[in-house]
Amino acid sequence: MIGAIECVCKNNLAYDFNFIAMCVGRAPAMGGFAMLSEGFDAVATPGAALRAGVHAALHRLAEAPAGGLAEAMAALAAPDCQWRAAHPMNAAAGNAAAEAAIWGPLKHAFGDLERRDDILVAGVYRGATYIAACGRYIGTMRGDWLGIPATGGAAQIRYGEVWRLGPDGRADQANLLWDVLDLMRQAGVWPLPPSMGVEGAWAPPFTADGVRLVPSDPAEGRASIEQTLAMHRTLAEFDDRGSLSREALIAMPQADHWHPKMMWFGPAGIGTTRGLDGFVDGHQLPFRIAFHRPQGTFEEVTAERARHGAGHYIRIGDGPYSVTGGWPSVYAVHAGPGFCGMPPTGRPVFMRVMDFYLHHEGLIRANWVPLDMLDLLAQMGVDLLARMRLLLARG
Repeated sequence: MIGAIECVCKNNLAYDFNFIAMCVGRAPAMGGFAMLSEGFDAVATPGAALRAGVHAALHRLAEAPAGGLAEAMAALAAPDCQWRAAHPMNAAAGNAAAEAAIWGPLKHAFGDLERRDDILVAGVYRGATYIAACGRYIGTMRGDWLGIPATGGAAQIRYGEVWRLGPDGRADQANLLWDVLDLMRQAGVWPLPPSMGVEGAWAPPFTADGVRLVPSDPAEGRASIEQTLAMHRTLAEFDDRGSLSREALIAMPQADHWHPKMMWFGPAGIGTTRGLDGFVDGHQLPFRIAFHRPQGTFEEVTAERARHGAGHYIRIGDGPYSVTGGWPSVYAVHAGPGFCGMPPTGRPVFMRVMDFYLHHEGLIRANWVPLDMLDLLAQMGVDLLARMRLLLARG
């Protein structure tokens, strides 16, 4: 697979989907090789007009004055849009409720808010059209937000967002993973032990081509999501209970997909890592020790997640980018120690996660991972907002 994709990326040749499928380890199926990205329609990628329209509407909403929120929201989302947001906002049914619970409080705290997209891609999965974006809101934090005290200075809220579009081009579902914990860090009210990775702002794609306002080659997009899901297969089929160690994680087949200079940008509480060894040390090994997930083949693990209501609602590729996400995506049992310094609780947990990937030189060069940490920790019995309030009360 690596040689095939690298050749295409460098020489702009046509992809051979059957060859790619063979190289990622799929068995032959009727009429060719089954694709891991079944359900993704590479040819039906949204056009430039739709991409530009949604992109502009997203920026208008971010910069709308408090009195103009309703109008800006109506241009972006249908009145009965299903809004899903990070904890403690969680959910709002319709634009009016979302204005009251999500956008109104944000604009009250950040009157000069603006939006900076680092990645904006589009695709069709299981018949639904999606726009997915990763970046940060920037502004002056002059008011409190979600109980986080105003800093009076510049602050940013990094985001992963997936917008499902209805027939009229407006969103009928919004998925907003905003890194609330990272803003707590900026406000000086950190409620956790030090992170294993490095905390701080995420870097944008070094290729500087993340905002895809023009449709990409469908074949390249197909190859990107295929490589992501092939890597996911290696993660799903690794035997945590029998083989979990630093050396085994570094040596297992995920190594075939990650670039030597890979960057893994994790949420606040986990942090950023570099290289496969840094990824294993700073996130993957402690995470797998703490969270016992379903075991088996990729198909068995996927089925067990689905049985618990977890899995992907989006799997798309757009040029050298791919996106997956679930609400929730991951089901596991918190059965081991160490994650964020917490002892095991034995509780089942569900994780709201998005993954944005950059594919470069035939490999996965970067992975940005919005994850709802406040929601996850709450399932483990830890209320990070309550911890913050205690810190503030103590002065």
